[in-house]
Amino acid sequence: MDDFTRSWTALREAVAGLADEDFARPSGCAGWLVRDLVCHLVIDAQDVLITLATPAGAPPTRDAASYWEVADAPPTGDDPLDALTVRLASAYGDPGLLTFHLDDVGSAAGRAAALVAPGLAVGTRGEVLSAGDYLDAYVLEWTLHHLDLVAGLHGAPPPPAEGLAAARALLERIAGAPFPSGLSDTDALLVGTGRRAPSARELALLSSSGTRFPLWLG
Repeated sequence: MDDFTRSWTALREAVAGLADEDFARPSGCAGWLVRDLVCHLVIDAQDVLITLATPAGAPPTRDAASYWEVADAPPTGDDPLDALTVRLASAYGDPGLLTFHLDDVGSAAGRAAALVAPGLAVGTRGEVLSAGDYLDAYVLEWTLHHLDLVAGLHGAPPPPAEGLAAARALLERIAGAPFPSGLSDTDALLVGTGRRAPSARELALLSSSGTRFPLWLG
């Protein structure tokens, strides 16, 4: 719960600190501007609220690691929901309205996460997870998107160190092996999820370790 709260709070504060012109800059998500990414965060916050309010009458079928699907190729941007996100983001017009919506819905999602019992079984995407595992999965989501948010912004605050470490640990569980210790948490997350290509040094480390990468998460 602490990692979720810490990561989500830091991400929302980073969005709140953006200048209006920052919303038109490219994000670390291929094909998305910062405004598109922030709109996606609004949708994510809504999903958290819906999921935490959807108790399941069955035992968990997935945990924080198996919650994630690993695709064979990177997203193309052709997914209907991705296209809808871009249209919704452009409809806001004033970046301040988008920031306000994220703060409004995001604050509610944060309060719901702080109040939920970790062992409560909740349903999402046709699967059942404990609330604790569901929120742990979102630490990876928030941390990756925080890195996406600040990718092209100079001086923007990075994700908290605790969230980076927790996100890396979960990505390693998904990969089935640890990333080389010579990679920082940030580099492991960026290279491990295909957000940037590895340097020659990083490629040598990864090749010698036999770590599976990149992991296209969805």
